[in-house]
Amino acid sequence: MRRSYDWIPKTRLGRKVLDGEIKTMNEALNSGLPLRETEIVDILLPGLEDEVLDVNMVQRMTDSGRRVNFLITVVVGNEDGYVGLGLCKGREVGPAIRKAIETAKLNMVEVKRGCGSWECGCGTAHSLPFQVTGKAGSVSVTFKPAPRGIALAVAKIPKHVLRLAGLDDVWGFSKGHTKTTVNYALASFDALIQTAKTKITRRQIEELHIISGPIEIIEEPESPPEEVVEAEPEEKDEKEAESKKPEEKDGPEEKETEKEKKPSKEKEETDDKPDKKKVKKE
Repeated sequence: MRRSYDWIPKTRLGRKVLDGEIKTMNEALNSGLPLRETEIVDILLPGLEDEVLDVNMVQRMTDSGRRVNFLITVVVGNEDGYVGLGLCKGREVGPAIRKAIETAKLNMVEVKRGCGSWECGCGTAHSLPFQVTGKAGSVSVTFKPAPRGIALAVAKIPKHVLRLAGLDDVWGFSKGHTKTTVNYALASFDALIQTAKTKITRRQIEELHIISGPIEIIEEPESPPEEVVEAEPEEKDEKEAESKKPEEKDGPEEKETEKEKKPSKEKEETDDKPDKKKVKKE
């Protein structure tokens, strides 16, 4: 079944998403096909949030004079396991921000979450499952799993990246020239990319309660179990049988009453006849 969208896909991945063959972002990222259309992300991840991290003015001297451009850094995420970072240059701030958001959507990453702190054993995916490190330029950022209640113990720039990724409790350590906002954001994003690239075993998944991507909420069905459902028709048959039994009994009882009524009438007639004969004789 094709979905009703005005968008006409140009890539193989886009056609699969529009036809309904790929229904989740996890399937799209693991399909091996390049993500080159922002409409794919809009369909698979509705309700994305974006945050402008930095607006930096870049100047360049030319023969005709000084040219000014703006370097925009934007982070995009759904606060449930998916985050992306985008950079874009432009002469105007508004169009540059829109282009940066589109670039961030094309750089979407699926983040692994878990409960990797030895101080916590809640068993929910509220933090990182293990320590990760990201680098960009002179900036080096290290994120460590934290127990529940610590919140995001990091600086302002990585806090936006971790929040939109869906992480609640993280320890953060940084080195280098962190005043360079672009490198600080890229290093934080690189650390989250390491969570997706790190290979884990089934034992680690069970012990650290690792979840990749969104948290799946399984609701208990309201309908009764199969055994009860199967028992219902038997109860109905019993009720029908009980309802039929009294009807069958009513038939013979009525016949008996009719038979009882007939002889009584005959007796009355016979009793009346001799009285009439006696009257005649007299």
